[in-house]
Amino acid sequence: MKSLLMSAVLLAGAVAAPAQAKMRVFACEPEWGSLVHELAGDKVAVDVGTSALQDVHVIEAKPSLIAKVRAADLVVCTGAELEVGWLPQLIRQSGNTTVASGAGYFEAAKQVKTLERPTALDRANGDVHPEGNPHIQMDPRRVLIVAQRLDARLAQLDPSNAAAYQQNLANFQNRWTTAMARWKAQAAPLAGRKVVVHHISWVYLWDWLGMQQIGALEPKPGVPPTSAHLASLIATTKGSNTLAIVRAAYQDPKPADWLAERTGVKAVTLPLTVGGDAQSKDLFGLFDSTISKLVQAAK
Repeated sequence: MKSLLMSAVLLAGAVAAPAQAKMRVFACEPEWGSLVHELAGDKVAVDVGTSALQDVHVIEAKPSLIAKVRAADLVVCTGAELEVGWLPQLIRQSGNTTVASGAGYFEAAKQVKTLERPTALDRANGDVHPEGNPHIQMDPRRVLIVAQRLDARLAQLDPSNAAAYQQNLANFQNRWTTAMARWKAQAAPLAGRKVVVHHISWVYLWDWLGMQQIGALEPKPGVPPTSAHLASLIATTKGSNTLAIVRAAYQDPKPADWLAERTGVKAVTLPLTVGGDAQSKDLFGLFDSTISKLVQAAK
């Protein structure tokens, strides 16, 4: 009888005990939200702070975002001052000291070598990033390094699921390296080709594919295109066998279209991050779409 009673008590306790809450991750950008999904699956709950149709440099620190940061166990962002105009405010107003620094705060750009580190800082030169160009998500080699470092951080914060994270990383690495080889083969006709861009968001992609940026619609990073500057690009764009005038999904199409009409060079909209077009549903789709659109422009 005592044995039956004890079993009943233990069973009642098990039923009453709450399930262990999932670790919550706040990702500043869609690419890192997608990467967390690849590495963690259903082991974590992910909130993404921005979309592909927003300029991530200028985001409003809305109460809804503050609430998501307040609930987070880990914040995953690009860093390199990409979110400097809004993320510190979110963290401060959330009161969540766990993600203010230390293990609860992860910057992707700190995990890799960045390009375009300025030798001198002068805001007269536009939106200059002291730690280098922050748009590292457009180089799959760097994404792989970030994945390895982020996976270790997830395991550190959530050791009970460390084995699952390790298995997910192995699976992601296998699929990613296979895809990288396929993308590079598809992009072979792009090597050496020249492009004009709206904003300097693509330096890592050009570095990986061996392409050359010869001009930007913005006279300085973050400074809107002017008619005089656009006019100055006509000769450069026409005379360089330019492949395309490249803009991101969130950017105003008018400047690129204006230059395209006057030069005969195609204006191409690339997704830049997950969600930037219908194909870019995850990181794999992001590069499938990007390579496909550039190769199509070369035909």
